[in-house]
Amino acid sequence: MKTSPYDIDLDRNPANFQPLTPLAFLERAAAVFPNHVAIIHGPLRRTYAEFYARSRRLASALAKYGIGRGDTVAAMLPNTPAMLECHYGVPMTGGVLNTLNTRLDAAIIAFSLDHGEAKVLITDREFSSTVKAALELCKVKPLVIDYDDPVYDGSGERLGSVEYEGFLASGDQDFAWTLPVDEWDAISLNYTSGTTGDPKGVVYHHRGANLLATSNVVTCGMGRHPVYLWTLPMFHCNGWCFPWSISILAGTHVCLRQVRAKALYAALADHGVTHLCGAPIVMSTLLNAPPEERRHFSQKVSFFTAAAPPPEAVLAAMKQAGFEVTHLYGLTETYGPSVVNEWQRDWDALDAADQAALKARQGVRYPALEALDVLDPETMQPVPRDGQTLGEVMFRGNVVMKGYLKNPKATEAAFAGGWFHSGDLGVRYADGYIQLKDRSKDIIISGGENISSIEVEDALYKHPSVQSAAVVARPDEKWGETPCAFVELMPGKNATEAEIIAFCRGLLASFKCPKTVVFTEIPKTSTGKIQKFKLREMARAL
Repeated sequence: MKTSPYDIDLDRNPANFQPLTPLAFLERAAAVFPNHVAIIHGPLRRTYAEFYARSRRLASALAKYGIGRGDTVAAMLPNTPAMLECHYGVPMTGGVLNTLNTRLDAAIIAFSLDHGEAKVLITDREFSSTVKAALELCKVKPLVIDYDDPVYDGSGERLGSVEYEGFLASGDQDFAWTLPVDEWDAISLNYTSGTTGDPKGVVYHHRGANLLATSNVVTCGMGRHPVYLWTLPMFHCNGWCFPWSISILAGTHVCLRQVRAKALYAALADHGVTHLCGAPIVMSTLLNAPPEERRHFSQKVSFFTAAAPPPEAVLAAMKQAGFEVTHLYGLTETYGPSVVNEWQRDWDALDAADQAALKARQGVRYPALEALDVLDPETMQPVPRDGQTLGEVMFRGNVVMKGYLKNPKATEAAFAGGWFHSGDLGVRYADGYIQLKDRSKDIIISGGENISSIEVEDALYKHPSVQSAAVVARPDEKWGETPCAFVELMPGKNATEAEIIAFCRGLLASFKCPKTVVFTEIPKTSTGKIQKFKLREMARAL
């Protein structure tokens, strides 16, 4: 490498180089806007000074317990203030936050705790039944901290030896947390189902979290003090990094344990919500709310959605209701969405149908993503920008994961050729925008949740009457997509749709179960391979 005069005697030092991390965002917000409301949760109002102090208390208490660099702290929590505090308090120790999907079953939760080697588990009383069963299956025995949310009035039991508020009381609000040793240090661990085998642990680093959080602010056009409504689960890709984004502008987090129409409209009307992210199911909840649950709000609300693009009628209805919808795309491996359907002003003159067609595209890269392309996975060359030639969508940049925890084979395959392989098939247009056409992994995205068709098929094959089974996505107005099962029964055997669905519920999380079962001969090639493209056509026609 050529020696540059700009390298001589001009070295990195603490005065001119600090590791990138999102943790400093909260420190600044608390220093500049200490009395601004940071969190709203039911009757609770918590300022930035309080938010920062509590996060430091959590970090201090964890450090006293022995949590340090590279130690995993798991959280089984809904969208509550405690989950926000975990996003700062855990990495302030050098630890790694593993947010667990509250919708999964005990076996998968147990696998995640063991694989991530969780030393601490913070869990909400609502999920005690699942967590209790998971802990019985675990090899690791984490310290269990119960979070008893005052807003929650349902059932559940305490499982641990200490309650969250009591644990925080043992910590110091002036805890001297430090920056990560290296911005490449892990900040969080998120498990993704994939298509086969055990879940894969996606590892995020401080640098990527900082850059994606900052990029969210730019991409979403956020001004100072935004009011952000939590409908997107914070356990999903760390809430697309928005727990960190909102601190940049000293915004207000409005927490919701459950996404219900009445609560949504109350938040919009009472708190002046300016931004929210959510799956298509959230749009359906808003648009289909009965009149008595609706509330008037005067502000324009920016709504960011991923998964299947909303149909034209839904986009029109959302606009009329006061929402501006923007379509995003990404994966767990890219810190959540890192592609945005960036709207062009001259598209405003187009009719509704043409606008809807443009909005169906996934779009272009986030400012923080260095490269996005559609490549031939064999040659690794870009496909023609003709909107027709299929290739694999690939990513490259600082907002791509470190890799899969303890899974070098999967990591190497994901990064083959110097690109992250999404497994999604798409096209690229002349203007550079991409659009997905199929998912090579056969993942079904229902209500924002990824469902492996192979996992559902494995459950179907366990039924004593099933000879052959295949699962594809069926378009659904409410959920975006739902699993549709095509089943061939064994000769002389009988089964009903209700029986098959009930059987699957005994093996799978409820959201993974087929919503439709079709008994028919499954189309296959001459070599016996199931022709899923034909099944998708059949599912769309149902």
